[in-house]
Amino acid sequence: MAASVDSLGTRSSPASRPGPAPWVAMYHSVGDCSDDPYRITVTPERLERQLTWLRRRGLRGVAVADLLAARARGEGRDLVGLTFDDGYTDFLTAALPLLRRFRCGATLFVLPGRLGGDNAWDPLGPRKPLLTADGIRRAAAEGVEIGSHGLTHLDLTRVDDATLTAEVTESRALLAELTGAPVNGFCYPYGTVDARAVGAVRAAGYRYACAIDPGPLTGPHALPRAHVGQNDTALRLYLKLRLHRLRRRPVEGV
Repeated sequence: MAASVDSLGTRSSPASRPGPAPWVAMYHSVGDCSDDPYRITVTPERLERQLTWLRRRGLRGVAVADLLAARARGEGRDLVGLTFDDGYTDFLTAALPLLRRFRCGATLFVLPGRLGGDNAWDPLGPRKPLLTADGIRRAAAEGVEIGSHGLTHLDLTRVDDATLTAEVTESRALLAELTGAPVNGFCYPYGTVDARAVGAVRAAGYRYACAIDPGPLTGPHALPRAHVGQNDTALRLYLKLRLHRLRRRPVEGV
């Protein structure tokens, strides 16, 4: 039986074998990290060094959809996923110029229920402004993949069924309307995930979803990611990449 190919380029076949989990880096904000209790910020200078490290190792950052499509073709061993959570305005002013300079792609996970707001879910640290609808459209026009981070940044493992459905389904519809393009990726707020959340995300029509360390749930709708922060020098990045390759089991459908 011939393998089929979906809209992301993912091949499925009865004879297909699980592949190693792709390496996906998790960023948030790019800017001043002097007051950063949750370690969500890297300076532009640090991001530049990290992208330089990737290039020197023959690696290139891309959007998660592009990474998965390349893997489905049996390619992409020189690619890593770059993701930016929450949709801070500094993505446009600080991260995107560096991504363009290094010819990297990225996935930006945003919150359509908080357009133009701030990170009110973080009780500590500075208020960081979030992108408006126009800002998200600008990022999409620059070739950035736009994915959903839910409507309002709730822990999906703690909400009722109606709220869970709204967070994953309505956010996808709003972003598709806003960008005029399909929304294939989801990212679990706080990285927390359980089987119920995975089922809701799959039922909403997403092709993939990102978590942090989903354990036995690891798969296309619960991809592991490595947190990358201000303290991640070349040595720390090397160790994170090596540990990922040593620890991650083969994944069905990736």
